[in-house]
Amino acid sequence: MCKELVSIAFYRAVFTELLITAIYVFFGLGSVLDWPETPSILQTSITFNLAAATAVQIAWQASGAHINPAVTVAFLLGSRVSLVRTVCYVVAQLAGGIVGAAILYAVTPGNVRGNMGINKVNINISNGQAVAVELILTLQLVLCYFASTDTQRSPGSPAVIIGISVALGHLVGHYYTRCSMNPARSFGPAVITGNFHQQWIFWVGPLIGAVLASVLYNFVIYYDPKPFSQRLSILKGSYDGEELKKQEENAQKEALSLPSLVHRL
Repeated sequence: MCKELVSIAFYRAVFTELLITAIYVFFGLGSVLDWPETPSILQTSITFNLAAATAVQIAWQASGAHINPAVTVAFLLGSRVSLVRTVCYVVAQLAGGIVGAAILYAVTPGNVRGNMGINKVNINISNGQAVAVELILTLQLVLCYFASTDTQRSPGSPAVIIGISVALGHLVGHYYTRCSMNPARSFGPAVITGNFHQQWIFWVGPLIGAVLASVLYNFVIYYDPKPFSQRLSILKGSYDGEELKKQEENAQKEALSLPSLVHRL
């Protein structure tokens, strides 16, 4: 049985993912509205940067602050989260994207609600090129997530670094697709406006990029030697990291006490 389902902390984490995704989408989409004037790409990139950094700082110790279904899927493949947590996180993130877009829609004048930050492929590139761009943008974002949340290598808060990664994606990706990197960010406004044109691009590109990033980070750049049994228990949600840590500490104590015992004999 999945231990997470009987944990209050699990449900708090799921709610937190909904909340921070709503915050991220509200502020991010708000920065691309053509009102009261057309925003610059730099303005949009900085806003998404700050929104991502704020959301991560709020939630990274509570839920991991994924904010993004692509990140959650990558963490599942990297044996960082369980299947149950993945499903619940993705549902919460999509719901958060809808909530954030709905609130922005409600407070925005009717004459500027039209685009609502909908991702659009530049007419000068093909759908295949758009998928490739979203793949590359998400690849760097997810690699940054893994590197900045790896406590063995980055003990501090990942908020600033992840924010920079999001801004980097927008500075380039805005010209091609208005930069998604996040299915929840694209899905929310699509639901509110009823415009699902080319929506598949903003799922396929980010998800493939996330899968590649997970493989590269966990099996090429920094090989993760978790045994299959541990990976399976993480997938099922039955893995107890604290219990394993205690077992390792006890084993170390026994190893340290053995020489002294031999010396006494």
